[in-house]
Formats: sequence, structure tokens, C-alpha cells
Amino acid sequence: MKGKSVAAAYLCAYVVNIVRYNTIYKKVKPLKDSADEAEAFAHQKLGELQVVKDRVAAINAEVQKLKDQLFEAQAKKQAVEDEAQELMAQLDLANRLVNGLADENVRWGNNVVSFKEERITMIGDALLASAFVSYIGPFSYRFRRALWSETWMDDIAAK
Repeated sequence: MKGKSVAAAYLCAYVVNIVRYNTIYKKVKPLKDSADEAEAFAHQKLGELQVVKDRVAAINAEVQKLKDQLFEAQAKKQAVEDEAQELMAQLDLANRLVNGLADENVRWGNNVVSFKEERITMIGDALLASAFVSYIGPFSYRFRRALWSETWMDDIAAK
């Protein structure tokens, strides 16, 4: 057609291109619309996903907070159990001490009774002990006999 009319050739090429464009447009337009709808749907779902992620993050933060509280509560529980164990050990030691002192109280009570009884014989025991010490002292039998005789003789003569 270019040989007959250049303008007609261009017009023919224009019409052919418009027909091809129309054919392609009929196939591509639904696909483009579908892609736009899919993109809008994806954008909407991404928004919903972000909301869900925010909720999950909030829930995870709450879970972490609860875990921290649990850890603190377990630490307090362990501290209380340790303190209770320590106090039980102290109580056991105190009971053993009190029981030991109770036995001492009985022994001391018996000693008081025996000391009251010994108080009666204390003077005689002291006299006997001093006589024994004098007897086993450094002086001989003759010296002790002579000393004893003179002392008693003087006391008897004086009366």
C-alpha cells in the first residue's frame, strides 16, 4: 500500500495496530483488573496481618510479663522455703539446748538438795580434813605426840 498512498498505508497500519491493541487489551484488561483486585486484597490482608502481629506482640509482651512475675514468685517462694528451713534448723537447735538445760536443771536441783545435806556435816568434814593434813604433814610422830600432849595438858591444867 505504500506504493499507492503513503497516508493510506499509515492509516491501514494504524487500524491494524488498533485491532491488535483491542485484542490484547481484551485479554490483558481482565488480568490487570484481577491483579489490581489481588493487590488490593493483599494490601487489605497485610493490614489485617499487621493488626494480628500487633496483637501477637502484645500477647507475647503479656506472656513475658507473666513469666517475669512467675520467676519473681518462684524466687520469693524459694527464699521463703530457705528461710523456713533455716528457722526449722534453729528451732531444732533451740529444742536440743532447752532439753539439755532441762537435764541440767534436774542435776542442779539434786545438787542443791545434796549441798543442803552436806552443809550439816561441813564443819566436821573440815575438822577431819585438817586433822588428816596435820597428821600427814612434815612433822614426825614423836613431835606431833609431844606437841599434842603439851597443848592438851596445858588446856586441862588451866581449867
